[in-house]
Amino acid sequence: MPIEFDEELVSELRRMLGELENPVKLYFFTDPDAECAYCEDIREILSLLSGVSPKIRVVEGVKGSREAERLEVPMYPAIVVHGVEEYNIRFFGAPAGYEFGALVEDIVDASRGEPRGLPPKLAEALRRHVRRKTRIKVFVTPTCPYCPLAVRAAHRYAMVNKLIYGDMIEAMEFPELANKYSVYAVPKVVIEVEGEDKLEFEGALPDAPFIAEILRAHGVRGVSDLVGEGGGEGS
Repeated sequence: MPIEFDEELVSELRRMLGELENPVKLYFFTDPDAECAYCEDIREILSLLSGVSPKIRVVEGVKGSREAERLEVPMYPAIVVHGVEEYNIRFFGAPAGYEFGALVEDIVDASRGEPRGLPPKLAEALRRHVRRKTRIKVFVTPTCPYCPLAVRAAHRYAMVNKLIYGDMIEAMEFPELANKYSVYAVPKVVIEVEGEDKLEFEGALPDAPFIAEILRAHGVRGVSDLVGEGGGEGS
C-alpha cells in the first residue's frame, strides 16, 4: 500500500475536502490486458477520497472505451480530474507518497473552478500565447519532495488553458518512457507541442520561469517581458 490511511490523515482529508464547492469526478482508466502492480492501491486511494466527500465521484473505465478515447488517454493506469469543467489534469501511475497531496489539492482547485496562487499576469500569458496542443510531462517518484510542486504547476496551467495537458508520470511505473527521456533526477519536465518534444529541464521551477519555458517552446518572443523570471529548486 503506497499510503497509510491513519486517523490523522483521514481527519485532515475531511477538513480539506469537507467543504468542496462543486462536484468532482475522478476517472480511473486501466488496461485489462496488461499487468498493473498498483491498480488496487490506486482504487484504495480513490475509494478513500470518495468516502471522505460525497461530492467526489469515481468513474472506472478501460483502454479503448469511448471515454478513454474522448479524453485522449495515452497510457495506463491513468486518473483524470474533472470539476467545474473538464480539465486535462492527469496522473499516470499511482499518486502515492508526496503525489497524494498533489491529487488532493487538484481536487480542491477543480471543485472551485480555478487554480490557486497563479498570478493573473501569468495566467493571461498562458491563455494568450499557448495556441497549440501542449503536453507537459512531469516525471516523478513517490519519495521526491519537490515533485508535487512541478506536478501542481502543470495541472494549474492545464486549468487555465484547455490546450495544455498536465501529466504526472510515475517514472518507476513507466521505465521505458523514463529511459527514453533519460530521467536520472526528478522532477524532470518535458514540454511537447503538437506531438513534438520541444524542450526539457530538471527541477521544480516557480511559475514565472516555468511558464517562460512553455512560451519558449511555442517560439514566443520577449518572454522575459511577458512573465519575468526567477530561480528554481529541484532534487
